[in-house]
Amino acid sequence: MSGLEAPAASADDCLVLAARAGIHRIPLPTPFLVGRVNCYLVEDEPLTLIDTGPNSGSALDELERGLAEHGRAIEDLGLIVLTHQHLDHVGLLEILVRRSGAEVAAFHGLGPYLEDFPHSATADDEFSHAIMRRHGVPEDLSTALTSVGAAFRGFGSRATVTQPLRDGDSVVLRDRALTVLHRPGHSPSDTLFWDERRRILIAGDHLLAHISSNPLVSRPLTGPTPSSGRAHALIQYIESMRATRELPARVVLTGHGDPVADPVALIDERLRMHQRRARKILGMLSRGPSTAYEIALRIWGNVAVAQAYLTLSEVLGHLDLLVAAGEAHEREDRDSVRFEAAPRR
Repeated sequence: MSGLEAPAASADDCLVLAARAGIHRIPLPTPFLVGRVNCYLVEDEPLTLIDTGPNSGSALDELERGLAEHGRAIEDLGLIVLTHQHLDHVGLLEILVRRSGAEVAAFHGLGPYLEDFPHSATADDEFSHAIMRRHGVPEDLSTALTSVGAAFRGFGSRATVTQPLRDGDSVVLRDRALTVLHRPGHSPSDTLFWDERRRILIAGDHLLAHISSNPLVSRPLTGPTPSSGRAHALIQYIESMRATRELPARVVLTGHGDPVADPVALIDERLRMHQRRARKILGMLSRGPSTAYEIALRIWGNVAVAQAYLTLSEVLGHLDLLVAAGEAHEREDRDSVRFEAAPRR
């Protein structure tokens, strides 16, 4: 515990404190705009890796080099833990399990998803295509973006989850116990791992220091698709952030970029930001009914074309906040949905 009593003052301090606790960051390259993904080696028994990086030769090479810097090899791994379902976090899983024989611990809903990853990825693409069409993205653009998504499937992998986890469970290692916290929003499977004794939170993409984690509209992992055709990802994410805010975390180790030294301040700023964006969108609705894609175009222009699903998810999240507050309504308009401002009382 020495060295973990004082609050971390910077990202470098966070990494030093984590390293003293036997947790080492290994950043790996990805083909995605977000840049490098952080995997974490936990020096414990069994030797544990949290997240894997994408299924690429460059990521595998850098992972092997990162492990070697700590005197370890892939074959030494005894446990692989996953924070969520996205390709940059699970892609090397099949290769690592084959070479190490490691157990795999992940949110229980990820078991069926990863067991038949090609089918799951296809279902995700079909879901995103339907969401784009329903919310105003032109057919040619939604088809093209769905094809791009299919091209990225090779960065994922299938695998068997041998230790399914539920909220409140513990991942018990020799020298620590990590409490499992299900915090959906960025994805349906977002899972945090809380070392209460050391006050270290391994958070995946739930919190990122320099960018706001995008609450993606995602296909449910289990159960029927909601009658509205989608979950309300931003509403879920805000609830999850508020729960995380209650943790007395000194260090938050993130899935991309630097660690977070002051999670309460970061979460408060994220909550304010989402309220500001919702107000901005309400102002746009005061001019007349709009589809979510039309709003995305007004805000981001060409970016909303190149990254239509990301920006659409962003807009839908804030529209959901307005609808939940009674400040906007969702209306069926032939084959698409339009949103309009609620009459002022």
